[in-house]
Amino acid sequence: MTKWLVTHSSKGGVKWQVVKFNGKAGQEAKGIVDMIAIRKKHAALAATKYRGDLFEIVLIQVKGGTARLPSKEDIDRLISVKDYHRADKVVLAEWKQGEKLCCYLLPDTKNPISASQIFGKVPTKQKLLAETEAAASAT
Repeated sequence: MTKWLVTHSSKGGVKWQVVKFNGKAGQEAKGIVDMIAIRKKHAALAATKYRGDLFEIVLIQVKGGTARLPSKEDIDRLISVKDYHRADKVVLAEWKQGEKLCCYLLPDTKNPISASQIFGKVPTKQKLLAETEAAASAT
């Protein structure tokens, strides 16, 4: 659910790419980060005179079902990884079946924020249907 939401979100037309880390048999891999969302920054920045050379990086930890929220030590570890890789944000995505996806911008685990505030707007149902129909007719 988290991967779908992120890959279908965009800000200013720039789509996110998601890297998932799975173990050998498809199960969760070791490590504190479950996914990385990355996209190009198209704004002109002082760091480079060329647009699109820099990236926006969001580290994501996913919790679902009855999984407990990360401990203080887990959050400190996530922030340490963020700093090491110079990522822009660390997000906790919590999803329970039949409920709305809840996102937290770590280190804050008390105030959920909408995924659109982090990743941008998700396309409407009509737009998704139109894209599906266009892809089907193209083949």
